[in-house]
This record gives sequence, structure tokens and C-alpha cells, in this order.
Amino acid sequence: MKKILSVLFMAISLFSSEVKEQVTIKVAGPFASVSHPIIHMAKNKSLKDMGINIEFVLWKNPDELRALILNGDINFIALPTNVAANLYNKGVNIKLLNVSIWGILGMISRDPNLKSLKDFKGKEIAVPFRADMPDIVLTELIKKHGLDPQKDFNFRYVSSPIDAMQMLILRRVDHALLAEPAISIALRKTKSFPISVVAPDLYRSVDLQKEWGELFQTKAKLPQAGIAYIGDTKGKEILINRFLQEYSKSLDWYKQNPVEASKLIVKELPMLEENGLADSISHISFESINAIEAKDDLESFFNILKNSEPKSIGGKIPDTNLYYK
Repeated sequence: MKKILSVLFMAISLFSSEVKEQVTIKVAGPFASVSHPIIHMAKNKSLKDMGINIEFVLWKNPDELRALILNGDINFIALPTNVAANLYNKGVNIKLLNVSIWGILGMISRDPNLKSLKDFKGKEIAVPFRADMPDIVLTELIKKHGLDPQKDFNFRYVSSPIDAMQMLILRRVDHALLAEPAISIALRKTKSFPISVVAPDLYRSVDLQKEWGELFQTKAKLPQAGIAYIGDTKGKEILINRFLQEYSKSLDWYKQNPVEASKLIVKELPMLEENGLADSISHISFESINAIEAKDDLESFFNILKNSEPKSIGGKIPDTNLYYK
């Protein structure tokens, strides 16, 4: 009996020890597609063998993002690449780990005949996030067409892509700049996917990445969002490298299983719509590339942002210490 009790006590002690060794790391991100593989990692317990649980924390705007960083309990964070540059230039101890979103911006319109941005001349366009990355990309493309964004277009700035999408659905505007999955969700909500039997309300119009490639004679992609680490990375290399490995696996799963992925994501982010989210996955350029390997693309992109809106990256091109090596 004593032997049995001794074995039970040892088993309980070992179990208790394992429980105590479990650590929860909070990983923050917006509701955008860059965060979705993180949600899969959390649900899939991707770091369980390391004794680590992942908790996803949603940030909805730059103020919430700054608050999370100041509180100091967030290390891994999904964010636009220009925001990472901005934070770095403002003295935040941040390392950009990867870039995973290379194409997410597009125009959506009630007019099926608008095939290029120059076709939107003279029209009112709903644009989210004034002076932020989507707005800058749009204005740079318009200028490359030889047009004046302020004189030749009527931008109606709104606070978020969701607001722009709602304005389209409610017929308060006819054209908008949106990021996936808002484009696909808007098409679903108006039954405009892929082409309605009757005349659809909305049409998928200009792919901004494709237009960028054609006008600037470069690749049809832009390094728009990825994962960063807040704090000192010294001694954290094993965790960081494993996190990136698991993120890539979850990203591959996300791309290959759009229906199942959309169900999983909408449970965590109910502001999204399941069918529209599933549709959006095939329209996004996903590729998880280590930030140091994407450095040339990032610096080229940052240089354009700097010339157009220096504040968007903190006033200057960040040095190589931004990139995790």
C-alpha cells in the first residue's frame, strides 16, 4: 500500500511540476489576415511541447497597439511593416521577424468598366486610414499615372475598412479602396460573388499590387505586414525560430483549407463573415519570408513611404537593426 501511495504521490508531483512549467505567451494582432495563422497556432497548441500556450490578443487601432507595448506583457505582435519601422524609429526595442502579407489591397466598385486607377478619375472613393499605408499606395499609383490625387479624385476618408465596406453596402458610395477580407465580405453581403445571375451590386476592380508591378516595372507585390518581437531577443532565439516555423506551417494550412480556416477564425473574430473570409484567401498574396531576406523589398517600399508620408515610418529608413537575423 505504501509503495502504491508513493508511486501516486510521485505521479501527482510530476503532473504538478508540468502544470507549473506551462507558460502562456500573449501574441497580439489586428483582425486582418496577418493574424489568422496565429489564431490557428493558439487553437492547435503549436508550442505545447515547449511548455508554452499561445493566447491571441486583438488590437483594434494604433492606440491599443501602443498600450499593449507600453504594458510590457506582449512580445510577439502582428502588424503592418511601416508600423514596425515607425516604432523602431521612435526608440521601441522591436525586431521585425518576417513578412507574410504581400498583396491584400484592391478597389471595389459598382461599375464593371473600371479596369485601372486612371478610370476612377473624377469619382468619389471611400479610403480608410488617411495618410497610412493603403492611402499612400493608392496616391503613389495615381501620381505614377500622371494624375493629381487631390485635384483629379475625391477621396472620402473613413476610420476603418469596415466603415468603407458598410458605406458601399448601404450605397452611400460607389467605389472604395479596401483590403481583403473586406472586399470578399462586401461581395458576399451584396450577393455579388463571383458574378450574380442578375446584375451584381459590386465588382472586384483594380488589384493595387498588380498595378504597382506594371507601373513601377517590378514584382506585383508589396511587403505589407508581418510578425515582430518586442524586447530583447538575446537568449530567445530558440523560441523565436520555432514560432516562425510554426507560423509558416499554420499559414500553409490556412491557405490550403479556406473553409475550415474561416470557421476557426470567425469563432475568434466574429466581426468577420465566414463565407467572405473563405473567398478572400485565394485573393491574398501570402508568403512567410524572414525579414532580413525581405530587406531589399522592405527598404524599397519604405523609401516610397518616406517620400510620400515620412511620418508613416517615423521619418527615416530604419537601419538593419530592425531586422531579426
